[in-house]
Amino acid sequence: MQSYNFTSNLKPSLFFLNFGHFIKTFLFKQMIDSKHFNKIFEKSISDYHINNEINHEIINPYEENTLDFLLYKKNWIDTVQWHLEDIIREPKINEEKALKIKRKIDISNQDRTDLVEVIDDWFFNEFKNINHKKNAFIATETPAWAIDRLSILNLKIYHMREESEREDAENEHLKKCSFKLKILLQQRKDLSLAINQLFDNIKNGYAIIKTYKQMKMYNDPNLNPVLRASFKK
Repeated sequence: MQSYNFTSNLKPSLFFLNFGHFIKTFLFKQMIDSKHFNKIFEKSISDYHINNEINHEIINPYEENTLDFLLYKKNWIDTVQWHLEDIIREPKINEEKALKIKRKIDISNQDRTDLVEVIDDWFFNEFKNINHKKNAFIATETPAWAIDRLSILNLKIYHMREESEREDAENEHLKKCSFKLKILLQQRKDLSLAINQLFDNIKNGYAIIKTYKQMKMYNDPNLNPVLRASFKK
């Protein structure tokens, strides 16, 4: 059988340069993929529930300021807030504790928003040199805000699966939760596909990537008249 040497006409340095570019491109495609995002979110949720404590320190396993690091941190914030929302709905919660939890939720919401914008900046820097097609469209939401929904969806799936497997629950409850779990899993499948399609359109110049700021006003004493008045007292 005749053998072929595909690299015979390439200088060694050029071959390794091309191979390195191929590996980098391959890893980049693997990284910007909803399947990869879901794995990070599932790991974050699983790690949180080892201790299941809202004040437990986050131990991020990914290299700082990488996309994976930011996504893990984002989902950890979502997971803590999920449980804060559970706590504050305790019917017999005392007012002092409720206020403290409400303040924590406010801070968490701001941290979540800030981090989503950091993630959007990361994507913008990665794709800013893409040449747009003449008929390129603008999506109704940015990549990071779509991924934000995916993070929350993973939390819903985790907790609905818990409810569908509860040993102390009645059969009717288990059936309802199992049915809801199937819907959530389909929603994650659909949203994951839509996010991948958005990235494909961005990479191929058919969608324009922009960063949009939420411009939240209620935490800023310069913009919230109630806060502004309290600081003047």
